[in-house]
Amino acid sequence: MGNKKLFNSKEIMDSPIVPEWGKAVFSDFSQDMLSEENPFPCILGVEGLKKDLLRFAFVSSPYNYKDIRLCADALKEYMSCFRTLGRYTSFVVFFEPEHKKRTMTQYETMFWDTLTFLHRIDGKPWPEEIPKNPNDPLWEFCFEGEPIFVVCNTPVHELRKSRKSSSFMITFQPRWVFEGMTPHTKMGQQVQKTVRNRLEDYDKVEAHPHLGWYGDQENHEWKQYFLRDVNNSFPTECPFKLKRSERDGVKKSLY
Repeated sequence: MGNKKLFNSKEIMDSPIVPEWGKAVFSDFSQDMLSEENPFPCILGVEGLKKDLLRFAFVSSPYNYKDIRLCADALKEYMSCFRTLGRYTSFVVFFEPEHKKRTMTQYETMFWDTLTFLHRIDGKPWPEEIPKNPNDPLWEFCFEGEPIFVVCNTPVHELRKSRKSSSFMITFQPRWVFEGMTPHTKMGQQVQKTVRNRLEDYDKVEAHPHLGWYGDQENHEWKQYFLRDVNNSFPTECPFKLKRSERDGVKKSLY
């Protein structure tokens, strides 16, 4: 795919480097995000796409070391420049559509394996201000020394349409994007109200009970990363695996 790993939305369709499957899944993504008839719930993502603040990468498989290294390199490049892009920025990774069908459980495992693989080849240490224990309300996935909120979309989501995509897809939103958005600020309250109202119309299932505010004592970020199609089914422990070099001071029973 050449040396270029990171693309903005204006480059994709005319690029000879982006594979045809990549252009197809990006086209589907754009149509969903920019639909006026059926507004997408994530207003930050929608605004980011409209303002060309999102960045994209196209990866064949999360289970191939060369491919996951490409994903890590693209994420590293993004993390080096995201603050220069704008508040509504995100990094979206599309993985090549597969011919075989996978279950929700298989995609969930694939997602957590991908985060674990990325963590293992991350060259920077876990930031000191972010807990390493996923049960801590201040825990967040980290890469390149930055906390990042992560969202997974799959082709098998049907009821939770806001998590459906034409291929396995992961979105990385730096925690920096959400600064100033809390349940106590006007901006935070307005964003939450708009997102919840859109979710009610967009999805065929009620908003997930684990959706909450970062830092709230009853909230755990990892539970929001991968949402299944139904609200009464979710893992009891975080599947993310911290690498050995970072495990000091963390309860071994978690890993």
